[in-house]
Amino acid sequence: MNGAPGGPSRGGLLVAGVGNIFLGDDAFGPEVIRALEHRPLPSEVRVRDFGIRGMDLAYALLDGCATAVLVDAAPRGHRPGTLSLVEAEPPDGTVVPEAHGMDPQKVLALATHLGDEPLPRVLVLACEPEVLPRGDEDIAPGLTDTVREAVERAVDALHTLIPALLADPAAPAPPLGRPMESGPPHAAVLP
Repeated sequence: MNGAPGGPSRGGLLVAGVGNIFLGDDAFGPEVIRALEHRPLPSEVRVRDFGIRGMDLAYALLDGCATAVLVDAAPRGHRPGTLSLVEAEPPDGTVVPEAHGMDPQKVLALATHLGDEPLPRVLVLACEPEVLPRGDEDIAPGLTDTVREAVERAVDALHTLIPALLADPAAPAPPLGRPMESGPPHAAVLP
């Protein structure tokens, strides 16, 4: 993958794919990261598939990056395949940190618990899933056609978003355009 060895420097940017490749459309994040191998982001961006390794992501969030973009499947009540870009709200102390699993809200709480420094700005590029099994007994590898089509749109969105964030990490996230959406901070993006 691209990015400097040893992780991002202060002010760097992390793009993190999250999700379980065996649970249908939950594999959206890892699939986007895989697609970025063919269309790499700038070298100063650290791109990594975290899968379901929440502890690894928590430590990566504490590794000096100014901004992190989590790429994930997240039900938000839209048509399947719809992309949303939202800013994650910092943990408010009511979410219990969890060392195992990949609930993004619990990962942010864990990172807050583990580190002394403030968390980086965290944006979530979310795709509305069509099929999202809830348990290991419902193993369903592979994306639905609708969500698979959203993978390239997500890569396009990252190629628009990342240069804007590199130029100004605090700038408002640019709108994604149709059929995507963007919006203000919203806790519901972290189911």
